[in-house]
Amino acid sequence: MATAGVAEKNEPTRPLAIPSPSVHPAASDEEEYAAAAASNAKRWRKTQYLRRRRCALWCGGCCVTSVVVVGIVVLALALTVFKVKDPELTMNRVTLEGVDGDLGTGRHPVSVNATLNADISIKNPNVASFRFDRSETDFYYTGETVGVAYAPDGEVGADRTVRMNVTLDLLADRISPNVNITDLIFGQDYNLTSYTAISGRVNVLGIYKRDLNIKMNCTITLEVSSFVSTVQSKNTACVGSVS
Repeated sequence: MATAGVAEKNEPTRPLAIPSPSVHPAASDEEEYAAAAASNAKRWRKTQYLRRRRCALWCGGCCVTSVVVVGIVVLALALTVFKVKDPELTMNRVTLEGVDGDLGTGRHPVSVNATLNADISIKNPNVASFRFDRSETDFYYTGETVGVAYAPDGEVGADRTVRMNVTLDLLADRISPNVNITDLIFGQDYNLTSYTAISGRVNVLGIYKRDLNIKMNCTITLEVSSFVSTVQSKNTACVGSVS
Protein backbone atom coordinates (compact mmCIF):
# COMPACT_ATOMS: atom_id res chain seq x y z
CA MET A 1 0.00 0.00 0.00
CA ALA A 2 2.85 2.29 0.82
CA THR A 3 4.36 1.50 -2.51
CA ALA A 4 1.14 2.33 -4.22
CA GLY A 5 0.93 5.69 -2.48
CA VAL A 6 4.49 6.55 -3.50
CA ALA A 7 3.74 5.68 -7.10
CA GLU A 8 0.73 7.95 -7.14
CA LYS A 9 2.86 10.77 -5.79
CA ASN A 10 5.56 10.23 -8.43
CA GLU A 11 2.94 10.22 -11.31
CA PRO A 12 2.92 13.55 -13.24
CA THR A 13 0.02 15.90 -12.65
CA ARG A 14 -2.49 16.03 -15.47
CA PRO A 15 -3.59 19.53 -16.63
CA LEU A 16 -7.19 20.52 -16.25
CA ALA A 17 -9.32 20.27 -19.39
CA ILE A 18 -9.67 23.72 -21.15
CA PRO A 19 -12.63 24.26 -23.53
CA SER A 20 -11.51 24.80 -27.11
CA PRO A 21 -12.41 28.14 -28.79
CA SER A 22 -15.40 28.28 -31.06
CA VAL A 23 -14.46 27.54 -34.65
CA HIS A 24 -16.54 28.88 -37.58
CA PRO A 25 -16.80 26.68 -40.61
CA ALA A 26 -14.89 27.92 -43.70
CA ALA A 27 -16.93 29.56 -46.52
CA SER A 28 -17.86 27.18 -49.19
CA ASP A 29 -16.73 27.62 -52.85
CA GLU A 30 -20.23 28.63 -53.92
CA GLU A 31 -20.33 31.53 -51.46
CA GLU A 32 -16.89 32.71 -52.58
CA TYR A 33 -18.02 32.55 -56.22
CA ALA A 34 -21.21 34.50 -55.44
CA ALA A 35 -19.26 37.18 -53.61
CA ALA A 36 -16.78 37.49 -56.46
CA ALA A 37 -19.60 37.66 -59.02
CA ALA A 38 -21.35 40.40 -57.05
CA SER A 39 -18.10 42.38 -56.82
CA ASN A 40 -17.47 41.99 -60.55
CA ALA A 41 -21.05 43.01 -61.38
CA LYS A 42 -20.74 46.09 -59.21
CA ARG A 43 -17.43 47.01 -60.85
CA TRP A 44 -18.90 46.39 -64.34
CA ARG A 45 -21.92 48.62 -63.59
CA LYS A 46 -19.61 51.36 -62.38
CA THR A 47 -17.47 51.01 -65.52
CA GLN A 48 -20.55 51.14 -67.74
CA TYR A 49 -21.82 54.24 -65.93
CA LEU A 50 -18.49 56.01 -66.35
CA ARG A 51 -18.36 54.99 -70.00
CA ARG A 52 -21.89 56.29 -70.69
CA ARG A 53 -21.07 59.47 -68.85
CA ARG A 54 -17.94 60.00 -70.92
CA CYS A 55 -19.89 59.32 -74.12
CA ALA A 56 -22.61 61.77 -73.09
CA LEU A 57 -20.06 64.46 -72.28
CA TRP A 58 -18.21 63.80 -75.53
CA CYS A 59 -21.39 63.90 -77.63
CA GLY A 60 -22.58 67.04 -75.88
CA GLY A 61 -19.22 68.71 -76.43
CA CYS A 62 -19.25 67.73 -80.11
CA CYS A 63 -22.80 69.06 -80.58
CA VAL A 64 -21.98 72.36 -78.92
CA THR A 65 -18.79 72.70 -80.94
CA SER A 66 -20.62 71.87 -84.17
CA VAL A 67 -23.34 74.43 -83.45
CA VAL A 68 -20.74 77.09 -82.70
CA VAL A 69 -18.75 76.28 -85.87
CA VAL A 70 -21.87 76.25 -88.05
CA GLY A 71 -23.01 79.54 -86.53
CA ILE A 72 -19.64 81.14 -87.22
CA VAL A 73 -19.64 79.85 -90.81
CA VAL A 74 -23.21 81.04 -91.44
CA LEU A 75 -22.42 84.44 -89.96
CA ALA A 76 -19.27 84.74 -92.08
CA LEU A 77 -21.18 83.77 -95.24
CA ALA A 78 -24.02 86.13 -94.37
CA LEU A 79 -21.57 89.01 -94.03
CA THR A 80 -19.56 88.17 -97.15
CA VAL A 81 -20.73 85.78 -99.87
CA PHE A 82 -24.47 85.72 -99.10
CA LYS A 83 -24.77 89.41 -98.32
CA VAL A 84 -27.29 90.95 -100.70
CA LYS A 85 -25.59 93.69 -102.68
CA ASP A 86 -27.23 96.51 -104.57
CA PRO A 87 -27.67 95.90 -108.32
CA GLU A 88 -26.29 98.60 -110.61
CA LEU A 89 -28.48 100.32 -113.19
CA THR A 90 -26.67 102.13 -116.00
CA MET A 91 -27.84 104.27 -118.90
CA ASN A 92 -25.26 103.37 -121.53
CA ARG A 93 -26.41 105.67 -124.30
CA VAL A 94 -29.45 107.29 -125.86
CA THR A 95 -30.02 107.36 -129.58
CA LEU A 96 -32.43 109.43 -131.66
CA GLU A 97 -33.47 107.68 -134.84
CA GLY A 98 -35.51 108.96 -137.73
CA VAL A 99 -35.12 112.61 -136.77
CA ASP A 100 -37.46 114.58 -139.00
CA GLY A 101 -37.76 118.35 -138.82
CA ASP A 102 -40.33 120.09 -141.01
CA LEU A 103 -41.97 123.44 -141.20
CA GLY A 104 -45.03 123.38 -139.10
CA THR A 105 -47.98 125.64 -138.51
CA GLY A 106 -48.07 129.28 -137.49
CA ARG A 107 -48.28 128.30 -133.86
CA HIS A 108 -45.42 125.81 -134.14
CA PRO A 109 -43.11 126.91 -136.99
CA VAL A 110 -41.04 123.75 -136.70
CA SER A 111 -42.33 120.21 -136.26
CA VAL A 112 -39.88 117.63 -134.95
CA ASN A 113 -40.48 113.88 -134.94
CA ALA A 114 -38.01 111.29 -133.70
CA THR A 115 -37.79 107.82 -132.19
CA LEU A 116 -35.77 107.58 -129.00
CA ASN A 117 -33.86 104.40 -128.18
CA ALA A 118 -32.30 104.02 -124.72
CA ASP A 119 -29.70 101.34 -123.95
CA ILE A 120 -29.97 100.39 -120.26
CA SER A 121 -28.02 97.69 -118.43
CA ILE A 122 -28.59 95.98 -115.07
CA LYS A 123 -25.62 94.44 -113.29
CA ASN A 124 -26.29 91.88 -110.54
CA PRO A 125 -23.24 91.39 -108.24
CA ASN A 126 -24.98 88.83 -106.01
CA VAL A 127 -24.52 85.05 -105.80
CA ALA A 128 -28.23 84.61 -106.57
CA SER A 129 -30.33 85.81 -109.48
CA PHE A 130 -32.20 89.10 -109.42
CA ARG A 131 -35.78 89.01 -110.68
CA PHE A 132 -37.29 92.32 -111.67
CA ASP A 133 -40.76 93.45 -112.65
CA ARG A 134 -41.89 95.48 -115.63
CA SER A 135 -40.00 98.77 -115.55
CA GLU A 136 -40.80 102.27 -116.68
CA THR A 137 -38.57 105.06 -118.01
CA ASP A 138 -39.87 108.61 -118.34
CA PHE A 139 -38.10 111.20 -120.51
CA TYR A 140 -38.42 114.94 -119.95
CA TYR A 141 -37.53 118.00 -121.96
CA THR A 142 -37.70 121.44 -120.35
CA GLY A 143 -39.64 119.92 -117.48
CA GLU A 144 -42.32 118.31 -119.66
CA THR A 145 -42.77 114.61 -120.30
CA VAL A 146 -41.88 113.86 -123.93
CA GLY A 147 -42.19 110.08 -123.78
CA VAL A 148 -42.64 107.03 -121.57
CA ALA A 149 -40.94 103.72 -122.33
CA TYR A 150 -41.70 100.33 -120.78
CA ALA A 151 -39.43 97.30 -120.49
CA PRO A 152 -40.69 93.76 -119.77
CA ASP A 153 -39.94 91.86 -116.60
CA GLY A 154 -36.96 89.56 -116.54
CA GLU A 155 -34.13 88.03 -114.58
CA VAL A 156 -30.42 88.74 -114.18
CA GLY A 157 -28.28 85.72 -113.29
CA ALA A 158 -25.75 85.65 -110.49
CA ASP A 159 -22.84 87.97 -111.20
CA ARG A 160 -24.22 88.78 -114.66
CA THR A 161 -25.21 91.89 -116.59
CA VAL A 162 -28.31 92.21 -118.76
CA ARG A 163 -28.85 94.97 -121.31
CA MET A 164 -32.28 96.24 -122.29
CA ASN A 165 -33.33 98.50 -125.13
CA VAL A 166 -36.36 100.67 -124.61
CA THR A 167 -37.84 102.50 -127.58
CA LEU A 168 -40.49 105.20 -127.79
CA ASP A 169 -41.73 107.88 -130.13
CA LEU A 170 -41.10 111.38 -128.82
CA LEU A 171 -44.16 113.54 -128.47
CA ALA A 172 -43.62 116.12 -131.19
CA ASP A 173 -46.07 118.61 -129.77
CA ARG A 174 -44.01 118.73 -126.55
CA ILE A 175 -40.69 119.38 -128.34
CA SER A 176 -41.65 121.58 -131.28
CA PRO A 177 -42.43 124.75 -129.28
CA ASN A 178 -38.86 124.76 -127.99
CA VAL A 179 -37.13 124.22 -131.35
CA ASN A 180 -36.54 126.72 -134.15
CA ILE A 181 -35.36 126.19 -137.72
CA THR A 182 -31.93 127.71 -137.03
CA ASP A 183 -31.19 125.11 -134.38
CA LEU A 184 -32.05 122.32 -136.76
CA ILE A 185 -29.86 123.68 -139.56
CA PHE A 186 -26.75 124.63 -137.64
CA GLY A 187 -27.05 122.13 -134.84
CA GLN A 188 -28.00 122.59 -131.23
CA ASP A 189 -27.46 120.75 -127.97
CA TYR A 190 -30.61 119.55 -126.26
CA ASN A 191 -30.73 118.35 -122.69
CA LEU A 192 -33.10 115.54 -121.86
CA THR A 193 -33.67 114.11 -118.41
CA SER A 194 -34.90 110.63 -117.61
CA TYR A 195 -36.26 108.75 -114.64
CA THR A 196 -36.16 104.95 -114.45
CA ALA A 197 -37.72 102.79 -111.72
CA ILE A 198 -37.24 99.02 -111.41
CA SER A 199 -38.55 96.79 -108.62
CA GLY A 200 -37.27 93.28 -107.98
CA ARG A 201 -36.07 90.70 -105.48
CA VAL A 202 -32.88 88.81 -104.69
CA ASN A 203 -33.41 85.38 -103.12
CA VAL A 204 -30.31 83.58 -101.78
CA LEU A 205 -31.04 79.87 -101.19
CA GLY A 206 -34.48 80.75 -99.91
CA ILE A 207 -32.87 82.09 -96.71
CA TYR A 208 -31.80 85.62 -97.48
CA LYS A 209 -34.46 87.58 -99.31
CA ARG A 210 -34.49 91.25 -100.11
CA ASP A 211 -36.89 93.37 -102.11
CA LEU A 212 -35.08 96.07 -104.08
CA ASN A 213 -36.32 99.28 -105.64
CA ILE A 214 -33.83 100.79 -108.07
CA LYS A 215 -34.23 104.38 -109.18
CA MET A 216 -32.07 106.31 -111.62
CA ASN A 217 -32.13 109.93 -112.76
CA CYS A 218 -30.11 110.86 -115.84
CA THR A 219 -29.22 114.01 -117.70
CA ILE A 220 -28.61 113.40 -121.40
CA THR A 221 -27.07 115.86 -123.85
CA LEU A 222 -27.98 115.44 -127.53
CA GLU A 223 -26.91 117.39 -130.59
CA VAL A 224 -29.66 117.29 -133.18
CA SER A 225 -29.47 118.51 -136.76
CA SER A 226 -31.80 118.00 -139.67
CA PHE A 227 -28.87 116.93 -141.84
CA VAL A 228 -28.56 113.60 -140.02
CA SER A 229 -31.13 110.91 -139.43
CA THR A 230 -29.53 109.39 -136.32
CA VAL A 231 -28.13 111.21 -133.30
CA GLN A 232 -26.36 109.65 -130.33
CA SER A 233 -26.00 111.13 -126.90
CA LYS A 234 -22.90 113.25 -126.43
CA ASN A 235 -22.92 113.07 -122.68
CA THR A 236 -24.88 111.09 -120.09
CA ALA A 237 -24.70 111.64 -116.34
CA CYS A 238 -26.76 109.46 -114.02
CA VAL A 239 -27.40 109.21 -110.32
CA GLY A 240 -28.93 106.04 -108.93
CA SER A 241 -30.27 104.86 -105.61
CA VAL A 242 -31.38 101.51 -104.21
CA SER A 243 -33.80 101.01 -101.35
